[in-house]
Formats: sequence, C-alpha cells, structure tokens
Amino acid sequence: MLVAKPGLDGHDRGAKIVARALRDAGMEVIYTGLRQTPEMVVRAALDEGVHCIGLSILSGAHNALFPRIMELLKAEGADDILVVGGGIIPEDDIPDLKEAGISEIFGPGTTLQEIIEYIRSNVKL
Repeated sequence: MLVAKPGLDGHDRGAKIVARALRDAGMEVIYTGLRQTPEMVVRAALDEGVHCIGLSILSGAHNALFPRIMELLKAEGADDILVVGGGIIPEDDIPDLKEAGISEIFGPGTTLQEIIEYIRSNVKL
C-alpha cells in the first residue's frame, strides 16, 4: 500500500493517520511524504510493487493530479493497481474521478474501518 500526497498540498495529518491505521490493520504501508508529482507517485508504486495507492489531497488539484496518475499507471501497464482517494473533494467532482479510474473517494467523516475494509475487499492480489 502506498499513501501519497500529490501536488503542493502541505497538510498530511490525515494521510499519516490513515497510513498508521492501514499498518495497524496488517498492511505494509509506504508513505511518500509531501509534495509529490504524479510521476513520483507512480514511480514509487512501481518500484515498491504495491497493490493499492491511496491519494490524499486538500489543495483542490484533484481533477488534474488524480487523472494524470491514472494515465501514467496505464502507460506503464499498471492500471490493475487499485487507486483510492481521500481528502476535501467536492461531491460534484467524484463521478469524473471515478470515470478516470479512481476506485473510491473517501471524504470527511469516513471511518478508518471503512477504508480498511474497502481496500481489503477490492485489492487484486
């Protein structure tokens, strides 16, 4: 599992909480840190051989960054990696993100258990 903060977003408390919860649930978790480009996120995912990428964003750049990550994964033949997103993402933007290939969006109020269960149920091993 790779947890990534794409773009210029400087707030990572939520990403760290999710990463810790996933780790505590028995998943191997790699956290990329702040200010990652889509290329850096995809390269890290490929290098680490992850089955899932969790993208966290609060900056409002999700409509540009999330689809770009999906394009890069497809170009690398890695579009079988489950990609989920979370953060402050308007409801109106979610259908387009899902059409781009993001499997699920977790907004404010989503429990850690819901995220864990979704990933466990949807990762292709």
